[in-house]
Amino acid sequence: MEDLIRPIYQEWASHRNTLGILMIEKKANNSAVTDTFHIVLLVVTTNMAPPIFVKHYVSGEEKATLYVVDETKLNEWLLLGSHRKIIDWIFYGKILFDRNDYIYQLRNRMKEFPEEMRQLKMGIEFAKLIRRYMDGKAFFEADQLLDAYNHVIHALHHLARLAVIEQGFYPEVTVWNQIKQMDAQIYKLYEELVSSEEPLQKRLELLFLASEFLIHSRIPSGAAHLFKVLREKEGAWSIAEIMQHPELSSYSVDLIIMLEYLVEKKVLFVEEVPTKSRHIYHRYYSLQNKEQ
Repeated sequence: MEDLIRPIYQEWASHRNTLGILMIEKKANNSAVTDTFHIVLLVVTTNMAPPIFVKHYVSGEEKATLYVVDETKLNEWLLLGSHRKIIDWIFYGKILFDRNDYIYQLRNRMKEFPEEMRQLKMGIEFAKLIRRYMDGKAFFEADQLLDAYNHVIHALHHLARLAVIEQGFYPEVTVWNQIKQMDAQIYKLYEELVSSEEPLQKRLELLFLASEFLIHSRIPSGAAHLFKVLREKEGAWSIAEIMQHPELSSYSVDLIIMLEYLVEKKVLFVEEVPTKSRHIYHRYYSLQNKEQ
């Protein structure tokens, strides 16, 4: 089918805004990476609106998909992890066109995984982890076991992704293959949750007990980016100041539950600031120790 789609990628290669083109082929043992398509063409461009353009093609029994993505949207996907397959596509795709070594340099940047980018991604994953863990625990305490299970599974995925990033790697689609080699404790937790023959309530109870320490031990890495921002000024921050800070916008609503978790663990300090009304105070946040 590569011969049949050659005119398609050659046309995009002729566009001056095209930075690079990758081809990802379906693997016999893992069609999920290509969303069951036999071939994925990923075209990276600049100055494109809308930022994503998709087409589907078919030839006989084979099908292909074309993704044209603006560079800004691609970087957003890499930062937020909102398109999980993009990591595999960039790392393992076949380069068909590479203007000024754009794809080559992108791969190198991803392999180097600069500290600033790594801290931000760890912060985002940690916030999502706390959100899922806390919601799962609330459902468990309300005896809503299936909802609790769903949130805990997601929490473990975020914990696994965080652990992979800590090691200096991007989480791939098959993150559990990665974590099996990097952190046997997290892998065992996941395996016991999904494979144990214990009743669901017992499995969840044991997991909450075991994961509490694992999550708490991730505070230094998971909250490092937030701490760096909070050290930018003396004194406490209002929630509005924190939410509106440009470096924290990627956390979205998960930032609020992350703050509450850090307050609960006595890592952040709550300061009450008077309002115009008696007996009502603004809730401000500051680091317990500026050296954190």
